[in-house]
Amino acid sequence: MGTAGDRTRNAASAERRADIVAAARELYEEQGLSKTSVQDITNRVGVTRSLFYHYFPDKDAVTSAVLDDYVADFIEATHHWNAQRRPGDIESALASVVRLMRLGGFERDAFRRSLASRENASLYIDFVNRVADRIASYIVETTVRDYGALHEIRIEHVYETFYVLILGIVGYLRTHPDVSDEVLKDLIAQTLHMDRGDASPPGGG
Repeated sequence: MGTAGDRTRNAASAERRADIVAAARELYEEQGLSKTSVQDITNRVGVTRSLFYHYFPDKDAVTSAVLDDYVADFIEATHHWNAQRRPGDIESALASVVRLMRLGGFERDAFRRSLASRENASLYIDFVNRVADRIASYIVETTVRDYGALHEIRIEHVYETFYVLILGIVGYLRTHPDVSDEVLKDLIAQTLHMDRGDASPPGGG
């Protein structure tokens, strides 16, 4: 067990790392990924380049940490969605989950637009895979668990189904941003074997 001084130093180190990530995220959102340098990040947060490299070996590493921040945002939004669900209200649940999926569209700032560009395709895929894994795991551990306590779950390989569904919807939105919410709701309902006339869908009760 560390001393009080060790804990203080560790807390300060974690805070400084978080400051660097926050500065990188701000700059990415303001001017995009390719136009932001390590020097820009260190200037924004007020640290030396050597201190930056103490925490991150390169720009890719801090970019990965920024992606983790976005994933955390997505998880928080999913938690809010799950808490606000009304048992038996399928249409409301579908409408709100479609809004949640549209968060993966990346239109809202320079970073999200650049992340969705061809030259950053690998980063985009990395982000979407992280989202799909975390969200699918969360849904299985919460929404589906709660539903399964009361109703029959009519899909097999539940985690895998949600993982593929999330990848598919977010990827489709990337190339078809104008798709209607009704089409997306139908795709989700069909994939999960939900009858939109039934008040008890898998994950919706």
